[in-house]
Amino acid sequence: MTESISLLQALGAKMNYLDQRQKVLAQNIANADTPMYRPSDMKKTDFGRVLRNVTGERTIRVENTNAKHMPPASEAAVNDPKQGKSKDMYEVAPDNNGVILEEQMLKANQTNMDYNLMLNVYAKNMGMLRTAITSGGRN
Repeated sequence: MTESISLLQALGAKMNYLDQRQKVLAQNIANADTPMYRPSDMKKTDFGRVLRNVTGERTIRVENTNAKHMPPASEAAVNDPKQGKSKDMYEVAPDNNGVILEEQMLKANQTNMDYNLMLNVYAKNMGMLRTAITSGGRN
């Protein structure tokens, strides 16, 4: 049943991507002392495009039902420090190994937090579906 719900499909795709990325980052960390090893990372995926492909919608719009609600990201202030471009590499070790453990650990931690967020959203949606199904006959 959950395969036919597009939001759950998109969440599953994002979780799969994050799982694969965590494996790549773990491989980078495991090879931190391997001479001439260059770290790799997965190409960022536009999950908005994935959602459009699944739902068939060209745009997804956030509704503000109260003036005190936060505006959508497209209307928020543009001075977001998270939008700054970071360097790909900070240094190279004497053995020409390009793995910087601090950088890889930060990426792994961010990937873990993103995965946990997707897992929580998935669990909440499943809970709402369960509630809707079990209380559907009680009017």
